[in-house]
Amino acid sequence: MEKLAIFDIDYTITKKETLMELFKFVIKNDKRNICFLPRAIFCGIMYGIKVYDEQKVKEKFLKFIDGIEEKDLAILVKKFYDEKLTTIIYEDALKMIKKLKNEGYLIYLISASPEFYINEFYNIKEVDRVIGTKFWFKNGVFTRKINGRNCKGEEKVKRLKEVIKDEKIKVDFKESYMFSDSLSDKPLLDLVGKPYLINYSKKHEIEILKWQ
Repeated sequence: MEKLAIFDIDYTITKKETLMELFKFVIKNDKRNICFLPRAIFCGIMYGIKVYDEQKVKEKFLKFIDGIEEKDLAILVKKFYDEKLTTIIYEDALKMIKKLKNEGYLIYLISASPEFYINEFYNIKEVDRVIGTKFWFKNGVFTRKINGRNCKGEEKVKRLKEVIKDEKIKVDFKESYMFSDSLSDKPLLDLVGKPYLINYSKKHEIEILKWQ
């Protein structure tokens, strides 16, 4: 049976929230995109007062790349990974990924962030699988519409089980790891025998690791 080492991405292996970093990166590369800032603030307010759920926030917020061709998006996210994402990865996260890979674990990254850019984490050679929120492309053009559901909470467990079923992998969950900064990942943390919270600010029965 295979053993998994599952990692959340935002604030678990990265020091910052990656979707907001993408927005800032797009503005930095073209100051005209500052026009999307009021929309971003509005989305944050609507989420805060529970008018929008996370799925709707993502679809509304991503207006700044609406209609981009898939080939141009691929160029953008590669640049984003090379110039920004690589600079905000916790060294301790990379050490853990390498350590567990050397011990025979399959390395899975599972995040609510959009797959179209977190797929760049395949650049970390130890990573076996990246699972995130999928978006539709129509005729090679990005549409802002989520394909399926936002990959968070129970949906992460569902997506993980779909992948291992499709790939005919038998997993020893009791010997598997899960690392997350948030209890929103409790369904995955409860699934494994070796759960860890990363830089969690409160006391908890789950062991807390401090990563830098």
